Amino acid sequence: MPTSLSDTQLLNAGDTMVVSSPPAAVPDLHDGQVDTSRIDADSKRLINCAQVDVNQLMPIKYKWAWEHYLNGCANHWMPTEVPMTKDIETWRSDKLTPDERLVIMRNLGFFSTAESLVGNNLVLAIFKHVTNAECRQYLLRQAFEEAIHTHTFLYVVESLGLSEGEVFNMYHEIPSIAAKDQFEMDLTTEIMDEEFSTETFEGAQAFLKNLIGYYLIMEGIFFYSGFVMVLSFHNRNLMTGIGEQFQYILRDETIHLNFGIDLINGIKHENPELWSDEFQQQMLDRIKQAVELEIAYAQDCLPRGILGLNGDMFRDYVQHVADRRCERIGLPKQYDSKNPFPWMSETMDLSKEKNFFETRVTEYQAASALNWD
Repeated sequence: MPTSLSDTQLLNAGDTMVVSSPPAAVPDLHDGQVDTSRIDADSKRLINCAQVDVNQLMPIKYKWAWEHYLNGCANHWMPTEVPMTKDIETWRSDKLTPDERLVIMRNLGFFSTAESLVGNNLVLAIFKHVTNAECRQYLLRQAFEEAIHTHTFLYVVESLGLSEGEVFNMYHEIPSIAAKDQFEMDLTTEIMDEEFSTETFEGAQAFLKNLIGYYLIMEGIFFYSGFVMVLSFHNRNLMTGIGEQFQYILRDETIHLNFGIDLINGIKHENPELWSDEFQQQMLDRIKQAVELEIAYAQDCLPRGILGLNGDMFRDYVQHVADRRCERIGLPKQYDSKNPFPWMSETMDLSKEKNFFETRVTEYQAASALNWD
């Protein structure tokens, strides 16, 4: 019988995570002799690679995966390194309006559960079906980063003395957040079916849909309105501790997005039959659906607007971001909308895969904060 996980099960599955290992390879015997021939990198595949041990890291075939892994390691950070003293003072003062507080609370509520969903999907769905060691090496790094991001929101909630029940249950209680989370959880549930396999045409397409849903949509579209909102406070020298942590998360998410796009394009290249006209249209329809969900979320966060931001501005912004994502995987642009937040270009450039920030971490300090040059 297919397994169907509830919302709470999917969100809490990471509490005790068990990832099944593939069965040990059986030696290939020829006349009583073990086959000792070495693996050729060319025989590696991203999915459905039965002839190569999934743990065989060397020789590396997908150098982009290893590069993303190294970049992720170089960006290592911990939320507790960021001081929250100024944020606590601001939160306890009258410097923030009720609408500004709503923006911060809504984004903490969405991100706190969204990061958990991404982590659960990685270990329960993606890791199992990616049959390449260097990609799995990056997925392990990404899973750790998702844990760091979840830790970040707990750290912020505890620092500001916020209601844990309110923040961590918004995915149940706020319709615009629930809709985005359900959009993603359905993809994980599909892959968790006991009979699911990427060895069938339908299964491989479903897996590709999952990758597009989580990398391109969740991390590439659903997160970006929140980045704009929170970093707008940071630009006004408000809630700078949260802003600094969101900058680090944004930097991590850039690598996640770029890895996911490389993985999607790699699977397309190795399995071109999956990328049918019908499937492409289905993905465009899903992206359009996601855009409307994100616009509704932005309007929910900004019912009356705050300084420099209002809900209507995010329609153009979300459409602009969605077009950029479509282009990266070979889909046509749908909107041709302009970016209404030119100030964000100082923080990020969606057309670049590297050097996302003009500054970079040069020294890791366990005691206080990171040094930047």
